[in-house]
Amino acid sequence: MDLQTLWFAAVALLWTGFLLLEGFDFGVAALLPVLGRRPADRHLMLRSIGPLWDGNEVWLITAAGAVFAAFPGWYATWLPALYLPFVLVLFGLIIRAVAFEWRHSHHTERWDSTWTHVVTTGSLIAAAGIGAALAATTLGLPIDGDGNRVGGAFAGLGWPALLGAVAVVGFSLVHGAVFLALKTDGPVRLAARAFARRWSPVAALPLLGWAGLVQLRSGTLLTGVLWLVAALAVAVTWARIRVDREGQAFAAWAVVLLGSAATVFGAAYPVVVPSTIDPAFDVTIRDASVSDYTLTIMTWATGIALPVVLAYQAWTYWVFRKRLSAEPPHAPAQPASA
Repeated sequence: MDLQTLWFAAVALLWTGFLLLEGFDFGVAALLPVLGRRPADRHLMLRSIGPLWDGNEVWLITAAGAVFAAFPGWYATWLPALYLPFVLVLFGLIIRAVAFEWRHSHHTERWDSTWTHVVTTGSLIAAAGIGAALAATTLGLPIDGDGNRVGGAFAGLGWPALLGAVAVVGFSLVHGAVFLALKTDGPVRLAARAFARRWSPVAALPLLGWAGLVQLRSGTLLTGVLWLVAALAVAVTWARIRVDREGQAFAAWAVVLLGSAATVFGAAYPVVVPSTIDPAFDVTIRDASVSDYTLTIMTWATGIALPVVLAYQAWTYWVFRKRLSAEPPHAPAQPASA
């Protein structure tokens, strides 16, 4: 495997890792008004992602940084063509981070309600923006032979962007619900399980549709098999959540994303930004990458640093692995009678 292909695979893995990890905390935050019927339930839901959400966002920085470092031509075409969704992503991430911190600085019903809604809004905006940007990139942008967008600020935001936004939001909602069913106990667990059982088949359709369109355009037999694996994983998720096997359902739902993302990136390879104007204007990894010497240095640096980062994040998940409950674990001791 040449270094350009290796780094294309690395970028695909980083974006998939971001959607997989950040997806469930996007989903939990978005479900606060739906599943958090009591203040204690909403507090429990936020506790379930409290130690994890900011670490998950590192994957976004790493994915965007890898595109910039390894494929500056991709970055230079992609970012200017999709300024609007990326600005929305940054806005959503900023307001949700502020809301996470400020919500716990004061305790009144109105204060908690306001910042809870900001957490939800910011998460939905960020998830939709990421989905819009990735789908518009993989399904095609109106770029010319120099890699410049043709048209105004909204030229790249057609139906592919809308499909991607709905796909990532839908995936995140069910991902968050299955995570809550796995991570919590009590009323939240029951409500999350019911939500996932009801909506998982519907929520998977936009994601499978997005991957299917890329597959139909330029897929191979292998990517077709990966798409079928993703589709079958939807059925497994639904079947496992029906019998209260939350861990198996969570793993199966992760396979839905892994199979879909592998289909999208695998079928698109070696094109990183297809042009909707003329296929001759497509940006490929050969056009967009830096020199092999630079890729070699990046590969060695990544090989040393990445295992440390992955080990630290895995340790974080292990430390906070226990199931949470909104109720105190033990009733308060009664004073002894005289």
